[in-house]
Amino acid sequence: MIRKDTVVRRTIIVLWAAAAIAVGLPSAAIAQAVPGIAGQLPTLAPVLERVTPAVVNISVISETPAASNPLYNDPFFRRFFNLPDSLPPQQRVSAGSGVIVDAARGHVLTNHHVVANAREIAVTLKDGRRLPAELVGSDQATDIALLKVQSRNLVALEIGDSDRLKVGDYVVAIGNPFGLGQTVTSGIVSALGRSGINNEGYEDFIQTDASINPGNSGGALVTLDGKLVGINTAILSPAGGNIGIGFAVPSNMAVTVMSQLAAHGEVRRGRIGISIQDVTPDLAGALGLGDLRGAVIANVESGSPAERAGLRVGDVVTAIDGRAVVGSTDLRNRIGLTPAGSDVRLTVARNDGVREIRIRIEAGGRIASSRLAGTAFAGASVRDASRQEAQESGSDGVVVDSVTPGSRAARAGLRPGDMILAVNRMPVTSVDDISRWTSDRQATLAVELSRNGGRLLLIIR
Repeated sequence: MIRKDTVVRRTIIVLWAAAAIAVGLPSAAIAQAVPGIAGQLPTLAPVLERVTPAVVNISVISETPAASNPLYNDPFFRRFFNLPDSLPPQQRVSAGSGVIVDAARGHVLTNHHVVANAREIAVTLKDGRRLPAELVGSDQATDIALLKVQSRNLVALEIGDSDRLKVGDYVVAIGNPFGLGQTVTSGIVSALGRSGINNEGYEDFIQTDASINPGNSGGALVTLDGKLVGINTAILSPAGGNIGIGFAVPSNMAVTVMSQLAAHGEVRRGRIGISIQDVTPDLAGALGLGDLRGAVIANVESGSPAERAGLRVGDVVTAIDGRAVVGSTDLRNRIGLTPAGSDVRLTVARNDGVREIRIRIEAGGRIASSRLAGTAFAGASVRDASRQEAQESGSDGVVVDSVTPGSRAARAGLRPGDMILAVNRMPVTSVDDISRWTSDRQATLAVELSRNGGRLLLIIR
């Protein structure tokens, strides 16, 4: 006679094995997870024992400007009370997560916002070792940063192909929520290709219901076979805690950014000189495109690679190097993350048919915001002005692409779209000038801007 609890246990084990096979769990892992009728209940412990040593905790000491009373800006008030010209910055301690992706080189992937404006960075391994970390480079637009540590016996996490993910795949999030220490949560891929979280960034998020909370940022999103498919980045929550809507940067995007950070310390983005928009049903009807998907070109800059290659307003880009383009965000991401100097093949639909156009990506002139840390522009991401932007403003300059809320640049009054023309009367014609004129970290900067067609002088202290 078979006992009822034995039947239940057999049923659970059979269902678990079927689920494991369905999600592609290796046979060795299945054998460990399902040891037999008389053994333990199904578990992910064998996989986690292999991957969790590659996930680290990151502690950061950063500096923020001291809170200042408006009276302190009055020179007479400062002299009367014998106050210093400026207050010393305040130290702030924060925590996040990271993933070792190259044990030999000691490379650790994390989020830009985890290490932004950091003065000191330390990495704590699962075995308790605490290591000082060097910031190799950081990219605000994708929220990816690369650290380097030096130690023996590091364990790296194998990087998977995030393009192969499907909605419904099981995933595990590993990180350091609320500074508690390493924590594992599980869920599924809820959606792919999410964007609109930060309109100034490059977004192609994986959405998951695996619990992600503050402190998980920079941690690993892992498949059930132990491969890294995402870097946990953000949550959507009215109260700041998990409600089942978390986002991760796909591993393929993170690896593309990482390779440039390792080589240059920054992301040298490319551009081709076009403005694009989604092919909406109304637009498709007006242009006679039918059910065609892609990104329609709304403007082509004079003298740009796009103009030289023969692209026209109204062209619909449907693929890059044979891979379909699903919309304007997809096209922007893929062009922006392609290194300058690379050649790409665009599939373009035009009134007279479909054609292949080869085009060379030119340098976008962006400077990573990590190189602006400690200056009046900390928290801003800037790039060289295009020829069209320079013509519209009547001068060469540097365009502010994005500004991190609450950063020094944001408090100073810089806005996305501002064009910096001069700093302390020294003309700014390239991003290199920004580094040059702010290298001494002056207490006060007079920044000449072009904003919405007008000129203004911004005093930054």
